[in-house]
Amino acid sequence: MSEAENKAPRVINKSGTLKMEDKVAETKGARDIAGRKMDRRGRRDRVKADVAPKEFDEVTIAVDRVSRTVAGGRRMRFKALVAIGNHKNKVGIGVAKGNDVTTAVAKATSKAKKSMITFAMDNETICHEARTKVTGADVLLKPAAPGTGIIAGGTVRSIIGLTGVKNLISKSLGSTNKVNIAYAVIEALKQQVPRSEWTKKGDK
Repeated sequence: MSEAENKAPRVINKSGTLKMEDKVAETKGARDIAGRKMDRRGRRDRVKADVAPKEFDEVTIAVDRVSRTVAGGRRMRFKALVAIGNHKNKVGIGVAKGNDVTTAVAKATSKAKKSMITFAMDNETICHEARTKVTGADVLLKPAAPGTGIIAGGTVRSIIGLTGVKNLISKSLGSTNKVNIAYAVIEALKQQVPRSEWTKKGDK
């Protein structure tokens, strides 16, 4: 080793060992368990996974704490109401309970994905007026002219916001129970019939 190399400063790691020089590191290669050299370019931990865009957006509409009286006292749990949609004509809701909020939301999201519906649209509004009742909830949905926006509140706005409907007038006429209102909105969307089928049904 030359005198110049001996005088060159050496970098010491936190562990107290000397840091490997760049020239030496270039000659080193990763080896597997059997001692064979590994190609750094093909290592699985170096390959970046493709991050696919989410197909559906989800909104947690409500999380309530519920209790059940059992032999040992009261058992506290959480109930979540979740809605998912693709901002087009697919939407679904789910209700589930869990011992904590995270579990309840995860279960509700899974149920919402399984119960998704596809409904008919007329440009950026619904095809026709619909009024549905689910237990105590009574929801009225009306189509609106372009530029009206979504005139709705609470649960209805959360669900319609996940669809491609941009213009809508709605009114909740009955119970304020969010779960029942959510199911009533889904039923109203299910009832939508495209304009092209209106005359066909009239001819029959």
